[in-house]
Amino acid sequence: MDHQDTKNIDMEKILLIEDNDALRDNTAEILTLAGYEVITAENGKMGVEKAMANPPDLIVCDIMMPVLDGYGVYQIISKNEALQHIPFIFLSAKSERNDLRKGMEMGADDYITKPFSDSELINAIRARIEKIKIQQNAGGRGIEAWYQIISELGNKDEMHKALENHDVIDYKKKQVIYSEGQHPNKLYYIESGKIKVYKTSDGGKELIIGLLSAGDFFGHIPLIENTVYEEFAETLEESSIRVIPKKEFEHLLTHNQEVALKVIKLLANNISEKEQQLVALAYHSLRKRVADALLTLKKKYAVEGDTNPFSISISREDLANIAGTATESLIRTLSDFKAEKLIEIKEGKIVLLEEKKLANLFN
Repeated sequence: MDHQDTKNIDMEKILLIEDNDALRDNTAEILTLAGYEVITAENGKMGVEKAMANPPDLIVCDIMMPVLDGYGVYQIISKNEALQHIPFIFLSAKSERNDLRKGMEMGADDYITKPFSDSELINAIRARIEKIKIQQNAGGRGIEAWYQIISELGNKDEMHKALENHDVIDYKKKQVIYSEGQHPNKLYYIESGKIKVYKTSDGGKELIIGLLSAGDFFGHIPLIENTVYEEFAETLEESSIRVIPKKEFEHLLTHNQEVALKVIKLLANNISEKEQQLVALAYHSLRKRVADALLTLKKKYAVEGDTNPFSISISREDLANIAGTATESLIRTLSDFKAEKLIEIKEGKIVLLEEKKLANLFN
């Protein structure tokens, strides 16, 4: 039964896809009382058909269903140009946590765990619909508006305001964000923390190819090239990261020339940095590579305006992987630098005492 007796053109329309009759009717009743127009479907196939016939403002969908499950529904919706912008919330039992993680990795907007309270359901829906309204009112061009801000050569305060409508995910130290071979479905923006991007050899040796910090975007190259990730991204410390759905990023590239040009510049910079790193690995001495690794860390993570010598806490293994050497060789080189008073080791942190001398090392 569809709960459409109170249909009003000013009401937000919710499509509820749930195979449990009692839960579906109770949930529809809650949403109707909250002022929403509710369309219901008892399985995924019917849900897709109703979405195509009468596009809703938001979809709430169970994961485990007959005929067509929640994953199948999301895949169809996300590939349909007329429907892919619609916020999608999964319903999941606690016993389906792994299934839920899969759904979120596919790109769903949110999830609600059963059993849920009336307020939990309504608050989640209101938050998603309000987010869409904010995007639609931002200069009349939806999500394009905040990317226009980003393209204005980097006012980070304005950038932060523009990005605040997107979800923040908190990651623990040494947590993998994505892995080589995975298919991308989002762009990442670092709110706080430090990230390393690295490749691994056939023998499992790690080479760090990128260091990222607050204000950096990453994960954009495979989105543009429509390929899988060719590297790993992992946190160096506890980090907070905003995620921007792939479909929004792709829309911007095709509709905003300034954004497209800025992304091209970013790609060119990435290529240049990779070429410089390869030259350094091929021709620079071990001492030079370790010194460059330390200076790279300083350039990336030094706090602006801090007049104290730069210091950083980083595992010797990670530092060795930046320099492209074995951990044992790195430790010996750090010991030499310490004896030469180029650096100091204090409470586990490496302190740079002589940056100019480190920069001028040749052997």
